[in-house]
Amino acid sequence: MAHFNIKVAVQKFGNFLSSMVMPNISAFIAWGLITALFIPSGFLPNESLAKMVSPMVTFLLPILIGYTGGKLIHDHRGGVVGAIATMGVIVGSDIPMFLGAMIMGPFGGYVIKKFDQLIEGKIKAGFEMLVNNFSAGILGGLLAILSFLAIGPAVVVFTGWLVAGVDWLVGTGLLPLTSILIEPAKVLFLNNAINHGVLSPIALEQAKQTGSSILFLLESNPGPGLGVLLAYCIFGKGTAKRSAPGAVIIQFFGGIHEIYFPYILMKPMLFIAVILGGMSGVFTLVLLGGGLFAPASPGSIFAITAVTPHHASAYIANFAGVLVAAIVSFVVAAFILKTGKQSEENIEDAAKKMQEMKGKKSSVANVFASEPGTMPTNVNKIIFACDAGMGSSAMGASLLRKKVKEAGMNISVTNTAISNIPADAQIVITQEELTPRAKNKVPNAYHVSVDNFLSSPEYDSLLARLQDDGTDELHEIVEEAEEKVPGVRKHSIEPGIEEVEQADNELLREENVFLNQQFANKEEAIRFAGRALVKAGYVKESYIEAMIARDEMTSTYMGNDVAIPHGTEEAKKDVLKSGFTVLQIPDGVDFDGQKARLIFGIAGKDGTHLEILSGIAVTCSEMENIEKMVKATTARELMDIINVEKN
Repeated sequence: MAHFNIKVAVQKFGNFLSSMVMPNISAFIAWGLITALFIPSGFLPNESLAKMVSPMVTFLLPILIGYTGGKLIHDHRGGVVGAIATMGVIVGSDIPMFLGAMIMGPFGGYVIKKFDQLIEGKIKAGFEMLVNNFSAGILGGLLAILSFLAIGPAVVVFTGWLVAGVDWLVGTGLLPLTSILIEPAKVLFLNNAINHGVLSPIALEQAKQTGSSILFLLESNPGPGLGVLLAYCIFGKGTAKRSAPGAVIIQFFGGIHEIYFPYILMKPMLFIAVILGGMSGVFTLVLLGGGLFAPASPGSIFAITAVTPHHASAYIANFAGVLVAAIVSFVVAAFILKTGKQSEENIEDAAKKMQEMKGKKSSVANVFASEPGTMPTNVNKIIFACDAGMGSSAMGASLLRKKVKEAGMNISVTNTAISNIPADAQIVITQEELTPRAKNKVPNAYHVSVDNFLSSPEYDSLLARLQDDGTDELHEIVEEAEEKVPGVRKHSIEPGIEEVEQADNELLREENVFLNQQFANKEEAIRFAGRALVKAGYVKESYIEAMIARDEMTSTYMGNDVAIPHGTEEAKKDVLKSGFTVLQIPDGVDFDGQKARLIFGIAGKDGTHLEILSGIAVTCSEMENIEKMVKATTARELMDIINVEKN
């Protein structure tokens, strides 16, 4: 357990550092292009335009990193204070302060976050803006002074140690051994922290003195990953082999190295291939004197070419370093693939594992999704599936059921947990991250992946295909989510008004509607919703952690500015009775890059929550209703918007 916790902590730390750099890659590219074009040895030497190079790398890039780091901790206020604090390390040193920015940016965000928590609810009306502005200015200024006097000099000393260490490695011929750390670290998403936090500042100093640095190529060399992917193209099996050629293009020409991580995770012995490939590439670069004069971001062969010093020997050295790394990695990977067992399904599982390690949605994970299957004829059953079967799938089923009914089609639309998908399911709809699990459960079904349960265009596309297949006769629709839990009684299709109102009053009470809330991040919001469910007597305390775990598994953001955090399938035992809590967040809270302004915390037991959840789903499918609920000034007003739509 301790080993697992350490591994998770390292992965989260690496992802956090990466999250400071990745949003600003375009700035690195802009600086790299200006450098490549206008410095004295560039393609188009221009003394005036070259004046931008030094200020961009000295001021712009570190401040952007510092702002992003602070914003990750405490939104815009954290970003501003983080940027101010970063200015101190910039001015207090004479080297590019990427590493200092990665320290002071998040620290500035943390300090202002703690201050805001300390004074929350203690400021007199009318003084909020005054306190907010002066507190950020004063704390930011103090942190800038601290970073100028202490943090900056400390980072300079630390960087000096690193430079001395690199010089020693180069002098003793041991620099290729760095691949033993760098290549595995890339798969743990520590690559950007290593490249831009440690290697780039040292490399920039070397480039200023000698015109280029080999350190720019230690992490960004695409050769090791290219060799593994080429080996899969020839010796792989199933989906892995079919997807490898496309991955080669994305990795080698697009520079997105994480595309090859699932292939490594699927076959951990391949770590040997990329390590040996990396070592061979670095040895070749050292031997031939290769290097770049600026970071290659992203690690594309085009980016490497653009920032290679403009003389033939440099191009030969750098291309040879990439080629040798690819050849060695290919030979070792081919041997491993030929002598080991391979499973056709593993690549999708590995891609999911990679995405879990990254801690957020991967931009390349959909490359590994297999074909959805063949559209069945005479469809009479559509299944919405999610992990627990109590939240997102129930909302999606409600919306599609309404569309099916309006189209006059004789198709049952139900929801269930993935583990309970019936074997005779014809069409299964899941969130993108859960589709591989659903395919493993019912491989013969037609699978549809959606990323927005509340307003996905896939619904209309699916109905259009079904109508083309001749299944549009007018029939009575099955309204009940009958697959939710085996053995549970069905509710009346048309319960009495008093019965519905009484049930709804118990499920969603005014005291469980919280207006005008603010949260620094989604975890804080989910925990607030979970505590409200506990206080209301709907769930046990342990359910809160299950809500966090469920959102980490796949985001509970549903689209249309709505999130519905709820527990995992295993946490159903912690639900005492069905109930809801509603959080109105006018300014929104970030859910993996999406803004949620309404959060419905859900506890579902025996399907008794599905009636009101259906109403919430239908209401939230219209942005007009979302705006009304976000602007509601009382809990009753917000609840009435849901009830009106239902009725």
